[in-house]
Amino acid sequence: MERKQHFWSGILFGIGLMVIVDEVIFHQLLQWHHFYDRATSGFGILTDGLLTSFGFFAAVFGLFLFADLRKKMSIYWMSWIGSVCLGAGGFQLFDGLVSHKLLQIHQIRYGVDILPYDLAWNLFAALLLIIGAVMVKKTTFDREDS
Repeated sequence: MERKQHFWSGILFGIGLMVIVDEVIFHQLLQWHHFYDRATSGFGILTDGLLTSFGFFAAVFGLFLFADLRKKMSIYWMSWIGSVCLGAGGFQLFDGLVSHKLLQIHQIRYGVDILPYDLAWNLFAALLLIIGAVMVKKTTFDREDS
């Protein structure tokens, strides 16, 4: 049970963290795009708000699961941080492949050669996934039934 709770706590927090970082940096500060760019700017801002809300709730729910683990005094940091990397990398790869390429609801940036941005975005996501998978795999829990 603790193994699953470590995993899902980290996954949810990682997804939420990456959503919030993406929203703050690329949507608000740089203003490169909105979550949904195929409509009016107002609708794009609305979709940004919905995505930010989703990210916030995922992060908070992940932290509630983490607080429960902390209360039990059973934190396996390598597993949890690895799961955070898996969640963050998974969201970023989903965004890069599904949102940007398959559904084309937005691109990372407009008016430039998009290939370097796509490569950087998706390679960073893959790196996070690899690091996370290695960290989770290397974690040994005290009990086999965890």
